[in-house]
Amino acid sequence: MVAAQIATGLRPQDLRLTTAVVVLLAVSALAFAAAAHTPRRAAGAFAAAVAAGYAAEWIGTRTGLPFGDYRYTDALWPRPGGVPLIVALAWGGMGLAAHAVARSVAPRGRLTPILTGALALTAWDLFLDPQMLRLGLWVWAEPGPYRGVPLANFAGWLVVSLLVMVLLDRVTGRAATNRPVSGAEAAGTTGLVALYTVMAMMETVGFAAVFRPPDPFVAAAGGLAMGAFALLAWGRACRR
Repeated sequence: MVAAQIATGLRPQDLRLTTAVVVLLAVSALAFAAAAHTPRRAAGAFAAAVAAGYAAEWIGTRTGLPFGDYRYTDALWPRPGGVPLIVALAWGGMGLAAHAVARSVAPRGRLTPILTGALALTAWDLFLDPQMLRLGLWVWAEPGPYRGVPLANFAGWLVVSLLVMVLLDRVTGRAATNRPVSGAEAAGTTGLVALYTVMAMMETVGFAAVFRPPDPFVAAAGGLAMGAFALLAWGRACRR
């Protein structure tokens, strides 16, 4: 996944590399989640996150809610209903990773982990939208102040991310906070946190040094946001 991400900076017009990054992200997230929650729960959780992300994008491209007025270009295929399938897979993969980060940072309770996970997932979009705009994968009707991204988009991301976290909590059974955590679950959760951390690091390095032209502002904004959640999750793990 890291190699494919680096290659996207060197060959930005080869959209197969972007697809490879997302597919590897989704496969890795599913593998770790299967260890953390059993394969059946992992598949159900992934499917729920993909469905929620797809539905939000489908509604968004038709109504402008909740992200703002935007449209996808013809670059990404397949595109059922006008929404690229790879976009829905990204919601699933990073949704699982952000959910694990949240449950590491706030292992008990219901509302705090859900909000933490939603913020952790939204932090990723500080990287995602500027990168995808560079590649010409979607277009905003009225460009916004954050590298062309309207600020309302991030509010929409937070709303959808809250829904994704609620679904993941229900499907994985993490709402039952008092049950014991097995060794396999702990290992799977650690893998998902590592996946989130790797994504944060490679996006930061990508915007700082690999992509052309570099963008230190996005590297700092996204790196600090995602890095904060990753550090909190690892710090909690070390204390255990």
